Amino acid sequence: MEPHLRDLRYFVAVAEELHFTNAAERLHIAQPTLSRQIRQLEQQLGATLFDRDQRTVALTVAGKELLEGARLILAQWAEIRAGLLVASETLRVGLQTAISAGVLTDLEAASGQRLEFHSTAWSDPTCGLASRESDLALLWLPLPDADRYRWHVLRTEPRWLLLPEAHPLAEKDTILFADLLDEPFIALPGEGGPARDFWLGNDARAGRRPVIGAEVATVEEKVEEIGLGRGVCLVAEDNVPLYRWPGITARKVNGLSPCQLALAWRADDDRATVRDFVAHAARP
Repeated sequence: MEPHLRDLRYFVAVAEELHFTNAAERLHIAQPTLSRQIRQLEQQLGATLFDRDQRTVALTVAGKELLEGARLILAQWAEIRAGLLVASETLRVGLQTAISAGVLTDLEAASGQRLEFHSTAWSDPTCGLASRESDLALLWLPLPDADRYRWHVLRTEPRWLLLPEAHPLAEKDTILFADLLDEPFIALPGEGGPARDFWLGNDARAGRRPVIGAEVATVEEKVEEIGLGRGVCLVAEDNVPLYRWPGITARKVNGLSPCQLALAWRADDDRATVRDFVAHAARP
């Protein structure tokens, strides 16, 4: 098997950081995942790329040789992809699972530009912006590494609570968040970063750590865990209809700031196609 471009990106990040944890944070992936991918790359190439011990990471001779070539390949691919994008005038838009593409469909019609939508995992809070797999992203704030991105808020709405119908708090029409501080919550993956914290309501906990009942990566997993009674979960009001499943109900929550749906892009992306699209999105 030949290495993928993703493998080369992972390798270059580790080679430049010489620290697996720092490289994983830079790539917005879990450190064990990065370590596993590097081991697989070494197996594919039949060469040891890094000398590792408990304290240090250093490039081997083979690693130094690969680094020069990998940087060249990635730079060439970036140029090719940029040229293809300009030629096609198509912008790639990353969408989090629980967001309808309808919002951007309206924007697409207004701007006259073509969009290519693709769903991204909840473990990627930037919806492909960090990996450059997306040119734009439709996502719920906040974003990690906020100085690397720009965004325009499309709408603001309250956070609601999903909980089992048999839960004692389901008898109330509106629930105080203060009454949920000791409740187990269904959480996004650890890679979710500030988005995970936001949907756990950490901004309203005054430093109290949340109780995690389960971690989920998809809508289906979230529904299953709530139905099994392993926790409750915050969602945007407009997304409540996505969770109309037997045994699950939704309630308003007081004591929380609202959530914001935003169109985001990289701060260093100065292409005319991106600037024009953002300008249309920002119009009232």
